[in-house]
Amino acid sequence: MANFLRVNMSNGSVTAEPCPEHYNLLGGRGLTSQLIFEEVDPTTYPLGDGNKMVIAPGLLTGTTAPSSGRLSIGAKSPLTGGIKESNAGGTAARKLARLGIKAIILEGRAKVGEWFVLKVSSVGAELLPAGDLVGLGNYATVDKLRTRFGEKVGLISIGPAGEKLMAAASVAVTDPDGRPSRHCGRGGMGAVMGSKGLKAVVIDDAEAHETLLDLVDPSGFNEIARRWSKTLSETRKGLTNFGTASLVKPISAVGGLPTRNFSRGTFEGADNINGEVLAERAKARGGKTGHACSPGCVIRCSNVYHDQNGQYLTSGLEYETIVLLGANCEIDDLDAIAELDRLCDDYGLDTMEMGHTMAVAMEAGLLPFGDVNRVKELLGEIASGTVLGRILGQGAAVTGRVFNVARVPVVKGQGMAAYDPRALKGTGITYATSPMGADHTAGNCLPGRGGVDPNKREGQVKVSRELQIMSTVIDALGLCLFVGPLPDSMEMIAQLLSKARGTEVTVADLLSLGQNILRTEIAFNRRAGLTSTDDRLPVFFRQEKLAPYELVFDVSDEELDEVLNF
Repeated sequence: MANFLRVNMSNGSVTAEPCPEHYNLLGGRGLTSQLIFEEVDPTTYPLGDGNKMVIAPGLLTGTTAPSSGRLSIGAKSPLTGGIKESNAGGTAARKLARLGIKAIILEGRAKVGEWFVLKVSSVGAELLPAGDLVGLGNYATVDKLRTRFGEKVGLISIGPAGEKLMAAASVAVTDPDGRPSRHCGRGGMGAVMGSKGLKAVVIDDAEAHETLLDLVDPSGFNEIARRWSKTLSETRKGLTNFGTASLVKPISAVGGLPTRNFSRGTFEGADNINGEVLAERAKARGGKTGHACSPGCVIRCSNVYHDQNGQYLTSGLEYETIVLLGANCEIDDLDAIAELDRLCDDYGLDTMEMGHTMAVAMEAGLLPFGDVNRVKELLGEIASGTVLGRILGQGAAVTGRVFNVARVPVVKGQGMAAYDPRALKGTGITYATSPMGADHTAGNCLPGRGGVDPNKREGQVKVSRELQIMSTVIDALGLCLFVGPLPDSMEMIAQLLSKARGTEVTVADLLSLGQNILRTEIAFNRRAGLTSTDDRLPVFFRQEKLAPYELVFDVSDEELDEVLNF
């Protein structure tokens, strides 16, 4: 039987309770959002004891469904002020599923100055003192915990940014190689975890055999999973060979590559940071592409990137990081970007939010565009908690207000992904209307999606709406987004769930599930004080023409208000 693990950080109690039946078909984002909606006062201070943090594997995690090892973390966000779910790959989700843990619910907060590790295994769970880990980066934290608890444990941890309650702080999850390189980066979940006094979660699934989803027809389920795995591995070879950096060229081609703090849509140094360069360099130095970020991933879009001496530097060097810490800051050195990625992973910072923050700081004159060494110094200031570091650690929106910068590409306080909304208008609609803030994974309208021209407004509302619904379903099931928020993927998921339950699940049922999750999230945000006026892009996107194609964001407010008005 699947259980909730309720951890009260105020009194140190850890209690397992059976999962109520009405949650049985919820997982991942669906479960985190529902629990936050039901148990958290929307007006509560995000870093106070009234907020809760929910850690949940997806509904299909632990099964043979391909690429189903995603972990969701949800809370009221200190960055957006609304509901938030952020997810990552790694090993933690699968291990929790094997232990039969449907969700870990963190509530209350430890006394100031007290820090703990939550140890979870087949024999129970307990909070252990973690004073020796305070101040350590994620890499050193993981090394210590693996030495203490064994190399096969899964780990969830925060770095110094999370300890200091920075709104741009991420939560690290170890990958299959035991490295803290997979991050629930968006929305400041690391700050929420830090506010609880929790430094890390250790998950030991040795001898575990539980499941979250009882399969009525396991042979039928596994046969569909095998067929889908084969299809995905055959049709996602570009991602396998070149990773998400393969997007650099097509996004540049439509004029949507954020450059110099979103002031241009193409970057003269783009050919130095694309997927082909990454793959060639990784392999030449002993790294690799085609790396799985979580067990059971058949797409394998991750990579292992070594430095010039052939030593491990970072893994999972993704398109978003490359563009926002690269082109957006006018840095065209892939090695330098990899070093910045490693620092962010170690300090526990969202690379996307940092790419925005540094570009806004450059716009403000705090450092020149392209100054890699100064960016490293400023990341260090965030980790050490200087006054300037505390400003920057709150993200781009706060940095822009403090230093009086007009061009700050955020929605609901969260920095945009690496797609300029003037060139990819559907993605701009998602940025504006998603309950999650400016998040591409909520519904990314890439070139070719829905058969519409990304530069034109016609048809984009429909595409964004459909992608937001399907992406929500994928997040709830614990699937990688690259299985595709597409009709054929929804059909495969419906078939899997039909075999699992023994009764027919239709695509319409799945879309209804996605709509219901979105309704729940929107309702929380409205009660938290966010209104339709928060579902807008910054005004400069309507006024400043984006070179080279002189584009503006021209989707009306009335159209935006109809996107999720089901």
